[in-house]
Order: sequence, then structure tokens, then C-alpha cells
Amino acid sequence: MGLFTTLMARTAKAAAVGAALMIGASGVQAQEMNFFSIGTGGTGGTYFPLGGAIANAISNPPGSRACDEGGSCGVPGLVAIAQSSRGSVANVNGIKSGILSSGFSQSDVAYWAYSGTGTFEGQEPMQELRAIAALYPEHIHLVASKESGIASVADLKGKRVSLDEPGSGTYVDAQLILAAFGLSEEDITVENLKPGPASDAIRNGQLDALFFVGGYPAGTLVELASSAEVVLVPISGPEVDAMIAEYSFFSMDTIPDGVYQDVPGTDTVAVGAQWLTSTNQTDDLIYEITKALWNDSTRALLDSGHAKGKTVTKETALEGIGIPLHPGAEKFYREAGLIQ
Repeated sequence: MGLFTTLMARTAKAAAVGAALMIGASGVQAQEMNFFSIGTGGTGGTYFPLGGAIANAISNPPGSRACDEGGSCGVPGLVAIAQSSRGSVANVNGIKSGILSSGFSQSDVAYWAYSGTGTFEGQEPMQELRAIAALYPEHIHLVASKESGIASVADLKGKRVSLDEPGSGTYVDAQLILAAFGLSEEDITVENLKPGPASDAIRNGQLDALFFVGGYPAGTLVELASSAEVVLVPISGPEVDAMIAEYSFFSMDTIPDGVYQDVPGTDTVAVGAQWLTSTNQTDDLIYEITKALWNDSTRALLDSGHAKGKTVTKETALEGIGIPLHPGAEKFYREAGLIQ
């Protein structure tokens, strides 16, 4: 549990205790407090800061002012906590085991986990997985030092490359991209580093390239581009066209010029970022959480929480979802007219 999570939990507990004392003194029953965790990703990526913004939006600890009184418009009594994790695969496993109440995941990982296919081949399908919302498109970044001379995926052969940690969605997608170009882990010197340490290694000349899947701009890569000469390597061509034909959750997209300082944009592939939970969470709770997520007051928190927050919209909340919606979320979207 990171500092952000610890402080958030302590603040919530302190608020709850204070509220209970005040309410108890007046002879009124204290409001029940419920904790709801959101598995995110590494602190240097997009999931973690966005998860923090969403956690703030859906929380309304006991003793808080009501929404119509200028207070939080979250779920009464709920304390949501954004937890740093290894990413998509770790999050769906955490949801299955009950360690996490919910978590963010790439659309491909969510589908594979639910169906017991792909990277989850041979495992029991996680048929209890349910979606709350599609969030935003995540772009696959292949970042290389300019000094390495890497200009294509094929150029990774013989190079030192970070694929991120096993348990992350990045690791899974990096393997698929390597395979599309006829490469495997045996053809490169593999490092399994999160974006922060991988960026440090490139900066220090100890690594040639890294894969990262996330919404742009990613904070760690912003810092890297401002302190080292790097390039975005294109992930495109007939090899990628064939990969997309086989794995329909991928789509072609572009990282624009100037997203990272002095780094030209490039064509790449993208997957959807989704917020998942399980059938173990009650319909009423997920309905209220979904309602709080799309409350008008949440808009400001999303817009200011991370640059990608602006692309998280109710109108795109059902795009690219390949697993069933949680019944509580489905109820909200029906009421909102997004499902007929």
C-alpha cells in the first residue's frame, strides 16, 4: 500500500471516528462505513492518478456534507481507495480472489480472463468478472533511446528491452507485438521493469527500449523525454495488420507530435482501459458507484486528475466492452438511456 493509499485510509478512518462520536452524542445511529478498493497500476503510469481521482469522486465518508449541501456527491458511507498494483492481470486476479473490490484492466486482458483464453489459456474462466465502465483508449508506447538506433520493432533484436512486469497488461501485449514481428524473449535481453525504473535505466544507458501501455501523456515518460534523447518507435505495418486481424481488441491509432517534449508522434496500436468488478459486489452498491462516477460534479475531478480524465465520458462508457456489465451498472445505463 503506497503513501497515497495509507494517508487516504487514515483520513477516512479519522473522519469516520469523528462523525461517529458526534452522531453518537446526539443519540442518532452512526452511519456505516464501507471500504471499496480500486486496483490501478504503477505510480508512474495513468491508472494510478486516474484511480485516485475516481476514488475521490465516488467516496463520501461518514460525517461528510451531503451532495446538495456542497459536499461530496459520492456514495454515502463509502471510502474508495486507489491501490497501486502490477496492472491489468494482477487486478483481475485480485478481483477473483477477493483481495480487490474492483480494478482497472485493458480490454484484452479482461476478455481473456473472463473467457479463459489468450494469456489465461488453461485456467478456469473468471465468469464472475463484470464491467462498470469503459474509460479511455490506452496506447502502446515503444520508447527507445535515440542512441540505440532502434527505428522499428524488428530492430529490437539483440537489444536490452523492458517488457514490464509479468502480471501487467503491458507484458502480455509486448509479447504479442514481438511475436507479430517474428521475435521472442530469446531474441532480446529482457528486463521486467515498471515504467519508472525502466525510464531511469534508459536515461542511465543501461536499457535500450521499453514498452508501456497507457494513456498519454504518461508522467514517467514525460520526465524521461525532458531529460534524455528518446524516440517513439512505430508499431505499424503488415505485421501489425495481421495481428489486429487475429486480435480484434487492438486498433490502430496515433500518439500525436509533441505529447512528449521534442519527440515526434508515431502510429501505434491501442486497447481500451476498463473498470471491472465482480458479481460478489451488490447490485445496489455498483449502481450507486456508477451513478457517482457519472455525476456532473465528478467531471471536474476527472478533468483535473489526469490529462486522460477528459476522455472519460458517459457517452463512451460502453465502447469495446467484451464482458457482461455488472447488473448495478447496467441498471444505471438503462436509466440514462444508453442501453435500450
